[in-house]
Amino acid sequence: MRDKVYALIKNRNKPRLELFAHRIIAWQQQHGRHGLPWQGADVYRIWLSEIMLQQTQVVTVIPYYLRFVARFPTIAALAADSEDAVLAHWSGLGYYSRARNLHRAAQLIMQRHEGKFPQHFEDILALPGIGRSTAAAISALAFHERCAILDGNVKRVLTRYHAIEGYTGEKKIEAQLWQQAEALLPQRNVAVYTQGLMDLGALICSRSKPQCPICPLQADCAAYQNEWVAQLPTPRPRKVLPEKHSTFLLLLNGSDILLEKRPGSGIWGGLWCPPQVDPGILSTATNPSTYCLQHFGTEIIHTLALSTFTHTFTHFKLHITPILLQVINKPTQIQESDMVWVNVSDALRAAIPTPVSKLLQEIQTGRRAL
Repeated sequence: MRDKVYALIKNRNKPRLELFAHRIIAWQQQHGRHGLPWQGADVYRIWLSEIMLQQTQVVTVIPYYLRFVARFPTIAALAADSEDAVLAHWSGLGYYSRARNLHRAAQLIMQRHEGKFPQHFEDILALPGIGRSTAAAISALAFHERCAILDGNVKRVLTRYHAIEGYTGEKKIEAQLWQQAEALLPQRNVAVYTQGLMDLGALICSRSKPQCPICPLQADCAAYQNEWVAQLPTPRPRKVLPEKHSTFLLLLNGSDILLEKRPGSGIWGGLWCPPQVDPGILSTATNPSTYCLQHFGTEIIHTLALSTFTHTFTHFKLHITPILLQVINKPTQIQESDMVWVNVSDALRAAIPTPVSKLLQEIQTGRRAL
């Protein structure tokens, strides 16, 4: 298969490469997405959308995007607000390092670029949370610069069009895809072309059930012509995810709950969660009541272990066992400075991860009552 593919690619000439871009542009103008809230907007909103769209689908992003720009309408407003406020408006979208990097980048823009988003590719790439493809997308869509992108959708289109075998996350395969992405760039209408590539990958050249009969590239697509579409892109090598276990201590005093701020690095960095302990710590010698008295200075009057559930991250699975703990007293001072008592309703509006939000909603509605 590989020798045949290389022969196909070698025989393609410059006019065919130009025809690729022409077809993408023409298709986007007639069939692509045109009503997205960040299209035609200023560079701040384009940048925000590109960050939110990393590993997240458009339909999921739109409501978060609208709420975010309503609260932070400008780079200056984003930079001036607190990290907690930024994370609260990101809560539920996942991959929270994106929000922290976005906030930090806004502050750097204020400090180093006089509050104006930089226009040079190298300066954009230097901002936190922006890689080569994201910097290129911003440059192409906001400034009409001739820059190639290579996000997941584009990788899929190019892999099938050129029938490139091998997992696209491998450096060798990715380098080959970058070479093709650069070679296919048009001289004009780069913004339309870039949007078209992303739209084609999302709407037509999808991972499952691609709509090849209506694809503008089918006449030259090596995968389609040779019936290899179902085999490409080559799947990621399967790997068993490691599994971890944790216990959430849901300390309740009336309608208030004790939360602690997670460290800036690691999972749920900077978010607010119930105190977590290793299940092995809560042995017979150190039961939840004893642990809470020692660490939080509060006496437990009722305990209820809830069903364990699983939250899957990119690199591991976390099995969470929540324990509801009704406390008789709420200390006015907590030894750990990163802990706070907060009303459950207020906690739901704070920067909390999705599993915690679901637990608190169940507590609030009485489905998780003591």
